[in-house]
Amino acid sequence: MSIVTKQGDRGQTGLVGGVRVSKASLRVEAYGAVDELNSQVGFARAICPNAAVAALLKDIQRELFAVGGALATPAPRSGAEPAVTAAMVERLTAEVSRVEALEGVLGDWAIPGEHAASAALDVGRTICRRAERRVVELAESGEEVDAELLAYLNRLSDLLWILGRQIEVEAGVDAALRTPAAGGPKWSRAW
Repeated sequence: MSIVTKQGDRGQTGLVGGVRVSKASLRVEAYGAVDELNSQVGFARAICPNAAVAALLKDIQRELFAVGGALATPAPRSGAEPAVTAAMVERLTAEVSRVEALEGVLGDWAIPGEHAASAALDVGRTICRRAERRVVELAESGEEVDAELLAYLNRLSDLLWILGRQIEVEAGVDAALRTPAAGGPKWSRAW
């Protein structure tokens, strides 16, 4: 057995169920962005100094395989359990709330790059936002997309950002956008 099938040599790929589509289709773009996100979360996990955060990231990676699988399935089977549930979204929301409550985490906007693991999480957040945009585009094109899947990606991007700030606080680095001399408004939820 080989991973080389040659079936994609002409610019098409197979979705779950065997339907062949262009590799440039919105559906492939959407699950491709989720695949890229999963790899970036894995990189962040590999360099994360906090074992609990790394374990959480590994759980998220497992969930991202389900998200990608849902996006690679053009017509979900009726009566099938959804790949992304409200409980999964609520778990991410609870994690965001937990980290927000930590001292010093919500001090200001952050400039990515003050710590390797937090920077990796920041890259993950931007990829997550792109994946979210691709899923919205897919839904707006008339394709069926589970609403919980969109909520999951939205919440995950929040979580990746706030986990980056947690890592910075734990490492004692200051990644604040504004300095006392520069002034200006600090953190705002309106982003």
